[in-house]
Amino acid sequence: MTRTLLCFGDSNTHGSLPVTSLGETGRYPRDLRWTGQLAALLPGWHVIEEGQPGRTTLHDDPVEGAHRNGLTVLPALLESHRPVDVVLLMLGTNDLKGRFSLSVTDIALSLEKLVAVIRGSLAGPGQTAPGVLLVAPPPIREIGELGQIFWGGEAKSRQLGARIAQSAQRAAVPFLDAGALVAVSDIDGIHYDAPEQAVLARAFAEAVTRNFG
Repeated sequence: MTRTLLCFGDSNTHGSLPVTSLGETGRYPRDLRWTGQLAALLPGWHVIEEGQPGRTTLHDDPVEGAHRNGLTVLPALLESHRPVDVVLLMLGTNDLKGRFSLSVTDIALSLEKLVAVIRGSLAGPGQTAPGVLLVAPPPIREIGELGQIFWGGEAKSRQLGARIAQSAQRAAVPFLDAGALVAVSDIDGIHYDAPEQAVLARAFAEAVTRNFG
């Protein structure tokens, strides 16, 4: 029986290319995105790519739109893709934008809230709780066209992985620190270069197999 893995994230789950100017919407080809490569590495799994550029954990974005609030759309996505065996949750980068003025603790607690929503959704097989793989995104850099948008975020991002690890421990879900595996692009300090896609795909495939069979 095919199992379902829902990858819930932001532009780095969407497969966005590093940008050199605001408003660019380039995207890696499907087979080069880490989600596409992950699907090839997980026979017997249906991998759903649910990444939205600009998506936050649970905050309405006053500049880019309230529709980028992850908490708002998550329950509907869980229902529409039911049954969902596992959710790979990788968010938090956009919460580092200067406009939100959030602490790393608040970002980690926001992810805990999303984990609780996923597990309480009963969207798994037979109305069970889906499994969750909680992933900390790599630290960002305040460079390029996006640097001013993420002012103050670089220093915070270096602490985020440890705080999300604590959240995963409290929620009793598996954790993976993407910052130990990949680094953001030198072009914009937020997105990932092409070689990083393959690294993440292999790491995620191993983590899903190890934790969920």
